[in-house]
Amino acid sequence: MFVNFILPPLLAGLTGWACGALVNYLADSLPVRRRLVHPFCSNCQSEIAWWSYLIWPRKCGFCGHRRNSRSWVVELFYVAVGIWIWINIPQGWNLIASLALLVYFGLVTVIDVEHRLILHSISLVGGLLGIVIGTWQHGLWRTLAGGVVGFVTMLGLYWLGMLFIRFQKRRQGIEEPEDALGFGDVNLSGVIGLLLGWPGIIVGLVFAILLAGGFSLVYLVIKLLRREYRPSLVIPYGPFLVASAAWLLVFRSMGL
Repeated sequence: MFVNFILPPLLAGLTGWACGALVNYLADSLPVRRRLVHPFCSNCQSEIAWWSYLIWPRKCGFCGHRRNSRSWVVELFYVAVGIWIWINIPQGWNLIASLALLVYFGLVTVIDVEHRLILHSISLVGGLLGIVIGTWQHGLWRTLAGGVVGFVTMLGLYWLGMLFIRFQKRRQGIEEPEDALGFGDVNLSGVIGLLLGWPGIIVGLVFAILLAGGFSLVYLVIKLLRREYRPSLVIPYGPFLVASAAWLLVFRSMGL
């Protein structure tokens, strides 16, 4: 009786930890090396043994540099999510599909926050995941329609942002424009569209824009109060798209 009560959530927690470790490994490797490689030190680039990298002491054997606190935060988050999803399986979902989706979302978020980058390879994997999960949840045609609408809508915003930035830079006498939105956000919106389908992508984009706007306003006020505001401050947009999709797909059906 006790074993039957304890073992399932323990396994769910271990599965969650494995998902968090995978997110950390990919977020450490892909933005720097663009491929799957042996774990390495972010300080001296020396290889780190798998046991030391994943379990303990989590530091480089050559320079002594420790892994950052993000690794602990991500893994603890996925442990908690794994147990929570096992207890409260989202309607129409299962533990593996939910965690697979959240691993993708977590990877996009960590890399975008740390590097202001959404890799095309990750978007490609997300597109395949989106077609599979979207078709399972909404059917093929609604999935494809959502993907097209998500991609085209964000592409339009990308072009408008580019035109606005170019206009502003020319007024300031600066030759090289910067993207208001990176093209990775366009690809990610297509992936989100596949996952949410049609017309769910409309709700997803509106919710993401509201989240981004609210966060940006609070962030701007804080920076102004601290006198740290700079016109060149860039806020990654990917996490807001991810948060919107994660809530609509998984967490809303769990009562969150």
